[in-house]
Amino acid sequence: MPSDFTNAVLLPIDTQKAFDGPSWPRRWNKAVDANGLLLIETWRAAGWPIIHIRHDSVEPNSTLGPNQPGNAFREGFGPKGEEPLVTKSVNSAFIGTDLDLRLRRLGVDTIVAFGISTDMCVSTTVRMGANLGYRMILVEDACDCFDLPDGRGTIPAETVHRTHVATLGFEFAKVVATRELVQERTASGAVAAA
Repeated sequence: MPSDFTNAVLLPIDTQKAFDGPSWPRRWNKAVDANGLLLIETWRAAGWPIIHIRHDSVEPNSTLGPNQPGNAFREGFGPKGEEPLVTKSVNSAFIGTDLDLRLRRLGVDTIVAFGISTDMCVSTTVRMGANLGYRMILVEDACDCFDLPDGRGTIPAETVHRTHVATLGFEFAKVVATRELVQERTASGAVAAA
């Protein structure tokens, strides 16, 4: 993990209200909001860049559609002040958006990603970010996902999460926990202030 976060951006992905709705399967991570908000608070306190990602679905009747209540950010999430928002309509935050251009203009070389869901938009964005040459950090306990039907039954959300985190950690990203990252941030901030 980098001790210098000068060129790192925080990327909260799809932290939206729709995922609490009854049309979605069971989620598992009850700490996802608390961990995500701690990351955002830590980044804001350090004055580091945050780019918020929101899924604006183009699918008819989607709970993530721009005119649906579920499109809104979860309590405490979303841009504050001049923090930018990038909207997407597919899994990757890089496809059909100006995210890569924004990151290049900021001089970013490291992306710290978290959000919903681990196996879909978070995974796709992390993979593509790594392929584009960014150093990716996945904050796994600030992610969440759903039970997944596979045609023979249901794969529990915890297993889906663990499998995708393992794949991302093996090939595409450094995997960390929220507290570990916050402690590293605090230590690097103390060093920078000295």
